[in-house]
Amino acid sequence: MKKLLFILVILSVLSCKESDNKTAITEKAAQEFTDASIEITPVLTDSISVRALDYGNGNYWYAGSKGSYGSIDAATGSATRGVIKLNEDEEVEFRSIATTPNYTYILTAGNPALVYKITQKDGSVEHVYTEVEDRVFYDSMKFWNDEEGIAMGDPMGGCFSVIKTYDGGKTWGKLQCTEMPDYVPGEAAFAASNSNIKILGDQVWLVTGGAMARILYSDNRGSNWQIFNTPFIAGGEMTGIYAVDFYDKDLGVIIGGDWNKKEDNTYNKAITRNGGKSWNLISNGDGPGYCSDIIFIPDTGGKELLAVGTPGIWWSKDQGATWKKMSEEGFYTVRMIDSSTGYLAGNNRISSFTISRK
Repeated sequence: MKKLLFILVILSVLSCKESDNKTAITEKAAQEFTDASIEITPVLTDSISVRALDYGNGNYWYAGSKGSYGSIDAATGSATRGVIKLNEDEEVEFRSIATTPNYTYILTAGNPALVYKITQKDGSVEHVYTEVEDRVFYDSMKFWNDEEGIAMGDPMGGCFSVIKTYDGGKTWGKLQCTEMPDYVPGEAAFAASNSNIKILGDQVWLVTGGAMARILYSDNRGSNWQIFNTPFIAGGEMTGIYAVDFYDKDLGVIIGGDWNKKEDNTYNKAITRNGGKSWNLISNGDGPGYCSDIIFIPDTGGKELLAVGTPGIWWSKDQGATWKKMSEEGFYTVRMIDSSTGYLAGNNRISSFTISRK
């Protein structure tokens, strides 16, 4: 028995060392790359604008203007397409999407706010939520699982609009303003890439723009909220934070800028190492200007970032300290499933891409 216990201890130590070594190799490799390039391949071309893109069960799901939605098989590139219309003459615009193990949820921007639930197995579509109000405008939506989801919209009645479901969209509840932090008049959010919400475990981060560029944070899935300030550009109608991503509960990035001055690369990129409580500017005055989306590239130890916007695509190997512009081709949003492959969505097109490093 003692011999068996000794062997198990040794194996456990070796396993931990192997795991730690893999992490070290990943992080070291990410740091040592000096250059990268991107190859972009058009997959779907259409007269639609696509700002909502997500991945689940081997498919990239998208939703966009003219009531369009669909999926693209990540392995084959084959696409399915659908269209939702209120009637023959009235089209809706989707700017939010969330995939779960079995469903895909899509949400319109503007009045009326409509949520549809797509069953991935058979493609059936169910209308599960309606909100009618002149001021309604939802910006982003995320789901933790098949049943529980959250969406964020522009302020109404003294606070940001936040709706939640606990039953797969059958019923939705809007948080009361007494449950939400106060907002500053002129503060809003941007439905530019479905990326101004990030969920991770029980944590939720919402990002704002306009008069203020702030973080609304909850550590209990939206039951209670705190406000964190950022050093971001703010004060203009189209200034502020457009996208947020977190690698883990502590390490996160935000990006945005001024949509009216897209070349301005000051006060538009920041990083946190304490879960969003405080933020430090990165490459201020260098690297990308206005961008609508940013992600930590998977399997790179939290080192590599990819930022996209209408002005182009940028890559960073060192958490935003330095950047390389990889392409002049503009997109709204990006998703990746590993360190090398992903999809981009934008105006009139969805494209796959591959990153090569040296």
